[in-house]
Amino acid sequence: MPGLVSPSERPSLRISVPGSMDSQIRRNGDLSELRNARTRSPTPKKPLSPSPSSSSRAKPSSDRSSPIGKRRGSPATDKPIVDESSLDNPDLGPFLLKLARDTIASGEGPTKALEYALRACKSFERCAAEGQEPSLELAMSLHVTAAIYCSLGRYGEALPLLEQAVTIPDVVRGPDHALAAFSGYMQLGDTHSMLGHIDQSIGCYARGLEIQIQALGDSDPRVAETCRYLAEAHVQAMQFDEAEKLCQKTLEIHREHSAPASIEEAADRRLMAIICDAKGDYDAALEHLVLASMAMIANGHEGEVASVDLSIGNTYLALGRYDEAVFSYQKALTVFKSTKGDNHTAVALVFVRLADLYYRTGKLRESRSYCENALRIYAKPVPGTAPEDIAGGLVEIASLYEALEEPEEALKLLQKALKLLEDIPGQWSMVAGIEAQVGVMHYIVGRYGEARNSFESAVAKLRAIGEKKSAFFGMLLNQMGLACVQLFKISEAALLFEESKAILEQEHGVDHLDTLGVYSNLAATYDAMGRVEEAIELLEHVLKAREERLGTANPDVEEERRRLTELLKEAGRSRNRKQKSLENLIVSTSQRMKKEVTKRWPSLGFKS
Repeated sequence: MPGLVSPSERPSLRISVPGSMDSQIRRNGDLSELRNARTRSPTPKKPLSPSPSSSSRAKPSSDRSSPIGKRRGSPATDKPIVDESSLDNPDLGPFLLKLARDTIASGEGPTKALEYALRACKSFERCAAEGQEPSLELAMSLHVTAAIYCSLGRYGEALPLLEQAVTIPDVVRGPDHALAAFSGYMQLGDTHSMLGHIDQSIGCYARGLEIQIQALGDSDPRVAETCRYLAEAHVQAMQFDEAEKLCQKTLEIHREHSAPASIEEAADRRLMAIICDAKGDYDAALEHLVLASMAMIANGHEGEVASVDLSIGNTYLALGRYDEAVFSYQKALTVFKSTKGDNHTAVALVFVRLADLYYRTGKLRESRSYCENALRIYAKPVPGTAPEDIAGGLVEIASLYEALEEPEEALKLLQKALKLLEDIPGQWSMVAGIEAQVGVMHYIVGRYGEARNSFESAVAKLRAIGEKKSAFFGMLLNQMGLACVQLFKISEAALLFEESKAILEQEHGVDHLDTLGVYSNLAATYDAMGRVEEAIELLEHVLKAREERLGTANPDVEEERRRLTELLKEAGRSRNRKQKSLENLIVSTSQRMKKEVTKRWPSLGFKS
């Protein structure tokens, strides 16, 4: 976690626990590797994300009854360590907190440490209840207890502790309080992120940054570290404009305080390359990556250059510079094999990129061969490989198999990826994206009921974690609406298209191609329901926008014009055109689905 004060200035109060607990529970995402994990296959995904998440696979507990009380049925707190009456002793809290930290440091495990930490919290609260304000020692004990809960995979029980902890410090009262508040908000943000609460985590990180700037000024190197941390969170949420501003600020601070071509600048430029790539500015992304590579070589980090070479290859691929992409991929492959071994997932990732490249250049046999090589590695990965890395690779290969017109094989790989992720906390965004792509596969092969169920499960997960205003969510609703149309659930389809329309209007505007596609679907649905005037209004807007964007001779424009002409001719007739309109809708949306199935949604691997 980014620091608030320098070692010489740091107060004696430390809001941490020894050993592995000393680091914050990190978000689901190593953004320095996010670029490498982004798919460039014809029907890609973006794992959300390339990640060093907690090794614990326990599901978050739903028990949030008491921030510091006993957990029902937990043997860790059923047997008291000391008499309850002794908790009023002001010396007991610090003693128990020290015991908790020493227990973790000694390797006895977190369960006994949790017992000590919970009772330390009780003691500090009791002493504060006798006319004293809550102390920073209580905040520290809450942080420690929350960190132990997180190490056990019980993130839901850590949240109320941290929410209580951030209410205790008063930042105007000096560096001790500023440190406690900053640490609390950053740890709270990490815990929200592990539960998939992206918006809440960003809010916590932003508050932590405000406190840090208030304490240190806005040009301190430690502020740059927090800016980059927050920028990474914005990238995960696909809020690239906000991420770019923060990353630019980070670069400016490091230019002021670090030597030219420093390792800090290299990290900043790698993140900036991710942002530029996501915004479609591939030339700028390439420039940042080349400068990052030079900085790493200058600082003796040649071993990490292979990851940058892989990213450079991805950018060349996006630019259609295939020979240069192959050269960069081969460089990365050689280094990965020599440093990580032939069966490392990094090697498999290069194989996937090469498979994508050869697919794009029409060399389908070579593409399939590289897919098979990657699958052999994912089938028997080196020990310690994160399930998220394997799942991400399987999703990318599934995208290629889909493009190679092998949807059933793609579906098998997607289902394997889902099984790998089902028990990992904080992966609901990635799981939802895979479920959405599973829905697309079912739709393509004509299993519309299963497609709708997959879309519905993905929608429910994204609603649960608060990701219900993104463009991806809007397009997911659109796809679910199309499945409902095929099942003749027209009223349900209309509701889904209406919600999708509202989201995409907010995210993209009324003239964006994705928004226009939803307008067209909704117009056909309204027509099928007999709401002809509303359908005409939507189609008139669609036709005007498409003519301005695509020209009057475009086939899509001609199709929209034909539909609108028919509606206008029959608008005044008392005729039930529901069956005819519904047939048109099913045919046109099926054709559109097949035609647009290669369109990318980089957030979670979903395509419109």
